[in-house]
Amino acid sequence: MRTQVGIVGAGPAGLLLAQMLHKAGIDSVIVEAKDQTYVMERVRAGVLEQGTVDTLREAGVGARMDAERMEQDGMIFGFGGENHFIDVKGLTGGRTVSVYGQQAVVRDLIAAREVYGAVMWNCEVEALSDLETERPKLHFTQDGEQKILECDYIAGADGFWGICRRMIPHAKTYDFTYPYSWLGILAQARPASEKIIYAAHEDGFSLLSMRSPEVSRLYLQCGNDDDIANWPDGKIWDELDRRLGQGSGFAVNRGPVLQKGIAPLRSFVCQTMRHGRLLLAGDAAHIVPPTGAKGLNLAVADVRVLAAALIEALKQNSTTLLDRYEAICLARVWRIERFSWWVTTTFHRDPRQGPFEARLRRATLDSLVSSRALATSFAEVFAGLPFAV
Repeated sequence: MRTQVGIVGAGPAGLLLAQMLHKAGIDSVIVEAKDQTYVMERVRAGVLEQGTVDTLREAGVGARMDAERMEQDGMIFGFGGENHFIDVKGLTGGRTVSVYGQQAVVRDLIAAREVYGAVMWNCEVEALSDLETERPKLHFTQDGEQKILECDYIAGADGFWGICRRMIPHAKTYDFTYPYSWLGILAQARPASEKIIYAAHEDGFSLLSMRSPEVSRLYLQCGNDDDIANWPDGKIWDELDRRLGQGSGFAVNRGPVLQKGIAPLRSFVCQTMRHGRLLLAGDAAHIVPPTGAKGLNLAVADVRVLAAALIEALKQNSTTLLDRYEAICLARVWRIERFSWWVTTTFHRDPRQGPFEARLRRATLDSLVSSRALATSFAEVFAGLPFAV
């Protein structure tokens, strides 16, 4: 088998890359270990930066998004018994974010992919070879048969647990695990607020978001050693009311819980995003805690650079941009890692810290909502940094 770009992973990064390459007349093959239903039903991030929305439109997959997305011109920070509105649109000269779930983005990209080239589902990639030659190869199994896909370039978009990053010898990585986790639920319940709410409470962080006008996405800070069995639905709803309400009597709208689970928070960067003709993108190269809503958006930023670099290499026989791919992406990655770490540590109660650190976090929040300059700095990154390419 032969193609120009072999893409490992049919998540949003891999699918978007294939779509952008297709529009430039470049062939690609996507190899995905899971089945299509599994990939389409994965519940992940749901907040899209302005630049991500624009990119999906440019890629030709924005029609359904524009019909269904829920635009957010700002957000609410709750702490100390009060709510404070952060006017993202006003502070950034008109930029907004949109609520549109990752599974919806994936659905749209798969629908586009099916028009011009199918994804190879249920194909476990077992090895990569010849990465430092002009003909790198993907070795995978399909229906029990071992196959080889020869490529000009390989894009590793197979997530944090995928094989591609592990194929890079002596990769430089940075890893940090936070001392708390998130308990998240997806509920068939109308969101109790039209705005996203971040709440800092003495007993831990909570978040109110949404996936549609009838579906809420809500989170609670919990311990890393906590068990979902300790959280019956009634207890979750009561705790959400208490933390989000800030003592005001505010209550979320309750409904059937469709999904729930506990996820640890971590930050991770693979400083080596290129090895020969293998290039990493998205979660294969970096992870951010979900507090800043940056995971999917950071993947889209990677893909914009990678698509442009591959188009230049394959159409113009120039590797100028490809040789700068790692440096361009990492400049953005570390700014977003810093932002996500800052938002996370500011809103969460660290069980290892005492009253002094708690007061510092409160002072940080007070400064953020009282200073236009600090609020603007937050809003500019939240709405999305400008793209390098």
